[in-house]
Amino acid sequence: MISVEEALAEILSHVQPLEPEPVPVLEAMGRVLAEEIVSDINIPPFDNSAMDGYAVRAVDVAMASPEMPVPLKVVGSVAAGYVTDASVAPGTAIRIMTGAPLPEGATAVVPYEDTSDFDRPKEDRLLRPADRIEVRQPVAPRDHVRPAGEDLRFGELVMAPGRVIRPQEIGVLASLGRPTVLVHRRPRVAILATGDELLEIHEPLRPGKIRNSNEYTNAALVTRTGGEPLRLGIARDTKGDLVTKIRSGLAQGADLFLTSGGVSVGDYDVVKDVLGAEGEMQFWRVNMKPGKPLAFGLLADSVPLIGLPGNPVSAMVSFEQFARPAILKMLGHTDLAKPTIEAVLDEPVTNSGRRGFVRVVVSHSPDGYHARTTGEQGSGVLTSMAKANGLAVVPEGTYRVEAGTTLTVQMLDWPEGTRA
Repeated sequence: MISVEEALAEILSHVQPLEPEPVPVLEAMGRVLAEEIVSDINIPPFDNSAMDGYAVRAVDVAMASPEMPVPLKVVGSVAAGYVTDASVAPGTAIRIMTGAPLPEGATAVVPYEDTSDFDRPKEDRLLRPADRIEVRQPVAPRDHVRPAGEDLRFGELVMAPGRVIRPQEIGVLASLGRPTVLVHRRPRVAILATGDELLEIHEPLRPGKIRNSNEYTNAALVTRTGGEPLRLGIARDTKGDLVTKIRSGLAQGADLFLTSGGVSVGDYDVVKDVLGAEGEMQFWRVNMKPGKPLAFGLLADSVPLIGLPGNPVSAMVSFEQFARPAILKMLGHTDLAKPTIEAVLDEPVTNSGRRGFVRVVVSHSPDGYHARTTGEQGSGVLTSMAKANGLAVVPEGTYRVEAGTTLTVQMLDWPEGTRA
């Protein structure tokens, strides 16, 4: 039986970031960049006004004050999106709007509120632009001017490969005129539930049967992590049926297999046997609870298979520890760990002595984070996961944790892919 860290290291050693693919820029949200982005323009491409006001020569108004305003002749106007042929000569000004190119001859912008034009109603200013103004405050050269290249300069490296694309990166890409961008391909994750006891979710219950919830939970987890679930349905407890399903997934281009069930020591637990026959078995037990019976191996063409336990809580906890980081690595992420916090337990918990993952509800108070269990911690109590927003991690060799103890908690509900 190997440790959680050893199991994860073994799995991650067999997965790599997938090849790049071009996608429309809006579809790159949350994906990992697979190319260098170098600016081929200056942004902004020209000096422009940071204020609504008047473009002036700073030297002309250097001595302006409310008591001694400087009069200037208005020789034109320019709005954002337009240019003007007029230029600012000594003793003149040009009315200018935020974002408009700075006219020739101007060295600064005086805000409206520092001129006599501010005394006029806005509607009057729009209908009857002033032909003369008085400037009441001085400006220095380049005041209220956004220089060309202030944001990005031609030839500048904007983003390196490995950057997680957020809305702000999408905005930058759009400003660079990039309708598409190269990102790492999403992994196709084949999902297969095993067991004669399973029914499809639309089927009525029958004696000895349960509905196939694991397939849907795992598909949802894959989707949330960023992969593309490839649902293969239910494999019955025979080697032939399981082999058929696995070969079908390989034919459909699966990059990773997730099975649930069939990995413990029962007579009908066939995943380990099929891994031995169809590929190469690496390990099948991990020192953790829930989730001890976890298989890992390689199928044809070194396609990895993670055999999750059949109990629904065990399957979910094992997914978070092993499948999630594997999928994230395939997507090109480098930070593969769940977000964690330190929380004080508000009640005692017992543990098996293995690495424990206790379903908890985390809350925040003025003295920090606190955690309480969701109740019954059985590996078949799926509602304990539905109630939880975190997994409190109990170290190996610990059999009881008293109330008031601080534990690391893996947060379940924080968004995926928010850290590079």
